[in-house]
Amino acid sequence: MRLEWLEDMLAVAETGSFQEAAERRLLTQSAFSRRIRSIEDHVGVELFDRARKPVQLRPAIANRREQIQRLATELRQLVVDLRLDARVASNRVVIASQHALTTALTPALLDGIHRFDAYIFARLRSANLDECFGLLLSRQADIAIVYRVRDEEHPISAGYIETATIGSDRLIPVFAASGVDGLGQRIARGEVPYIAYPQEVFFGQVTQRLILARMDAMHRLIPIAETALTLAALEMAAVGIAVAWVPESLARKRILGGILADLSATLPSHPLDVTAVRLFGDGGPAAASVWSQILASAEGGAMPSG
Repeated sequence: MRLEWLEDMLAVAETGSFQEAAERRLLTQSAFSRRIRSIEDHVGVELFDRARKPVQLRPAIANRREQIQRLATELRQLVVDLRLDARVASNRVVIASQHALTTALTPALLDGIHRFDAYIFARLRSANLDECFGLLLSRQADIAIVYRVRDEEHPISAGYIETATIGSDRLIPVFAASGVDGLGQRIARGEVPYIAYPQEVFFGQVTQRLILARMDAMHRLIPIAETALTLAALEMAAVGIAVAWVPESLARKRILGGILADLSATLPSHPLDVTAVRLFGDGGPAAASVWSQILASAEGGAMPSG
């Protein structure tokens, strides 16, 4: 059964007139009448009682009117869905993003992409640094948005990837603003309670090598808890469990809102680059378009920075 046939039947049932139904269906009355006859020939049943005015569905068909209406609605939706799926498939870009960037910076990046091209369908996959590169190398992602320690290379051969710095951020120490005085007393005694990251994750390596190592001679570091998730570290700092080193972009709203205190005037912080990475020569037209837009936004200063 064709969608246009169902819509023809419903047009007659709703108007009670072949002439009005023909006008609704943008056909001449003769052409519309021939089409109704072809439907009846195909089904093998006379659909309408033409002797009655207004024209009515025959009882056996009238009993199926709701089913006909439902089928027509489902077929219309199927057509819409198929067209949408085709558009999405041709304009689909998969972006892998480090967890902290997914929350703080990547939404602004996606907003810029859609302002440039509203038909781009972006699938965002949040992962840790190694997983982002794994998705890229296995071609499960077209572009990765990840942090990099300034002046250091990504842990993947430069011969395989193209990379661009698209923003900046800082890894800063934060703590509950309401508990800063008490924390300050502990720091004055040389004690720094902190939230640790596992050594195998990016922020664990950065904090250990570039932040905590600079404090060993001055402070007694006291790990209170450990998490691989920067959002979890942020929440623990916000309730006063311990100091957490998190990206400034992730903490900015709470700092401005007076919930968190930035302790970088007292404890070390470290700058970070935000980078876009892709495999050389990889991706279709949609991915190439998004890459160009990311670079153009960065050059124009539209990319967010910490």
